[in-house]
Amino acid sequence: MSYFTGAFSNSKALLFYGVILLFLGMASVIYEIRTWSFKKQIIVHYLIMLVTIFPTLLISGFFPVDSLNNLIDVFVRFNKTGLILFVVSSIIFRIRIKYHQSN
Repeated sequence: MSYFTGAFSNSKALLFYGVILLFLGMASVIYEIRTWSFKKQIIVHYLIMLVTIFPTLLISGFFPVDSLNNLIDVFVRFNKTGLILFVVSSIIFRIRIKYHQSN
């Protein structure tokens, strides 16, 4: 709808946010595979994010990618963001486990 009302940049951003969320949601099932170790789940999740989210960021236009330095910058940001989200999620998960064990 945004595209037809003249807000193309908004609709483009929403499309890419939607694609990113789709990939994140689809990859989250990896953590439901109980036969895999947590380490294997993390590695597979990272690799899936690397082949889905990272290219999406590159083609989205959210970041300039006209030089190798820009590509490296996007890659570093991608990894920093992933690491921050992983640490925060791990802390929340551990707090939830402790809370459920104490009740």
